[in-house]
Amino acid sequence: MSSSSHGHTPAAWAGVIIAFVGFCVAGVFMVMANTAGFWVGMAILGLSPVVGGIMSVMGMGQKRPRELMPTEG
Repeated sequence: MSSSSHGHTPAAWAGVIIAFVGFCVAGVFMVMANTAGFWVGMAILGLSPVVGGIMSVMGMGQKRPRELMPTEG
């Protein structure tokens, strides 16, 4: 079992769930040959990195290691 916490954060989970929902919506409307519904699904899919990024900035993402953090000076 790995000790990495990569992807085990609320920001990552929210991003993946929103992307999954957008993919499912787009897929259903693509099969139904509904162009407008397909693009709504793609818009939902496009929200996933935005929501994940905002949540990460709010402190709900993975913490950065000290050596990668910029130093003041």
